[in-house]
Amino acid sequence: MVSLVSRSVPLPVNSSSMRVFGIDCGTEYTGWGVVDLVETARESRLVPVAAGAVKLDKRQKTPLRLHQVHVELCGLLAVYAPDVVAIEDVFFAANAKSALKLGHVRGVAMLAAAAAGLQVAEYAPLCIKSAVVGYGLAAKEQVQFMVAQLLNLDQAPEPADAADALAIAICHIHTASTQARLARA
Repeated sequence: MVSLVSRSVPLPVNSSSMRVFGIDCGTEYTGWGVVDLVETARESRLVPVAAGAVKLDKRQKTPLRLHQVHVELCGLLAVYAPDVVAIEDVFFAANAKSALKLGHVRGVAMLAAAAAGLQVAEYAPLCIKSAVVGYGLAAKEQVQFMVAQLLNLDQAPEPADAADALAIAICHIHTASTQARLARA
């Protein structure tokens, strides 16, 4: 687990915020990242809270790996108390067996969120890349670079799965903010 920032951000008077817990599911690493949207009358800004990855041991049987993901995500959700969880939607893989294994991890991540009483928002990979980079077919390195820029970090978060999870959280913040502005109009 790698923390980017382990401090609380005091909110100015007359402000609102949203905390999003992003999850990038994987069968070797499941990335996670927490981003706050802090809005005041004068500005909106993204604040990185923490990020890391759950490293899974390929030598363990699938049920044990899934249990590890569940336990660690449940613990992280309790610690960071997000308002919502954002997760990458299912994508189609050439290898059906890999897609099925990834689906297991996604199911466990969604279960952890549901067990914490949190709403889950799902986003397609193209939507995530478009929200962060402005181009749906952006390379992984471009996403990592833009995550660092948007969150005002000195370098891209490591491992890459943590950067991807932060990108998913940023995508949700952008989408939810746009939807809120449209609802007010």
